[in-house]
Amino acid sequence: MEAPVNIGISEGDRKSIVEGLSRLLADTYSLYLKTHNFHWNVTGPMFQSLHTLFETQYTELALAVDAIAERIRTLGYPAPGSYSEYAELSSIAETRGVPEATDMIRLLVEANEAVVRTARAVFPNAEKANDESTVDLLVERMSIHEKAAWMLRSML
Repeated sequence: MEAPVNIGISEGDRKSIVEGLSRLLADTYSLYLKTHNFHWNVTGPMFQSLHTLFETQYTELALAVDAIAERIRTLGYPAPGSYSEYAELSSIAETRGVPEATDMIRLLVEANEAVVRTARAVFPNAEKANDESTVDLLVERMSIHEKAAWMLRSML
């Protein structure tokens, strides 16, 4: 049995924050998988630039899922880690098949914006609980995904 968590955030607040972070983790992992899939399968005249951009983005996302999961663990809860949990928690729809390159871009814009909305929804609970560490993580994630969406949108 793990020792109790006593970091100045109540059990109820930690649980509420973790529920939101679990959705953020699921969205981030779903976006990671979608981006990696598109990296592997993109074709067409924009191949080289998109292949490289998608790799940069999925590499950053791989680090992000670890940071989010570790924050959940720091707050004293297990991090979700299965495809079935992510499918249940994520707001990002799975993409089957191989879309055209411009559709890939559009789908990634939508998915990055979904991650921003999910992070933004967690923010009030973290702020109310004076959980500055989670607030800092959320601000970073929102900033990264807003910029990614802007960069992708600029290619449409």
